[in-house]
Amino acid sequence: MTFPPPILAYIDADRRCDGAALLAAFASDAVVRDEGGSDAGHDAIDAWWHSAKAKYAHVIEPLDLSETDGVAEVLARVSGRFPGSPATMVFAFRIENGRIAGLEIKP
Repeated sequence: MTFPPPILAYIDADRRCDGAALLAAFASDAVVRDEGGSDAGHDAIDAWWHSAKAKYAHVIEPLDLSETDGVAEVLARVSGRFPGSPATMVFAFRIENGRIAGLEIKP
């Protein structure tokens, strides 16, 4: 699989637990939707990611990539400290101007 650079940056930074590098992959006005909530902008996304990492200690293993209507969907096995781990989830990325403008994580 060949990932668009911002998605590869997100996956690699998450794997290394590098919040600064992960945040750099996002546009300053990006929006993340996860677990029924929404986080907009770098400060909120930074807080969301650090909170999720601390709570779940999750690891993302990409399985497949598809692109439809400007959205790149990464099917991934996610393991960590949560019921039903590992779980298969979809990370739907919207990329604009070389950065992640939107991310929705779906079970």
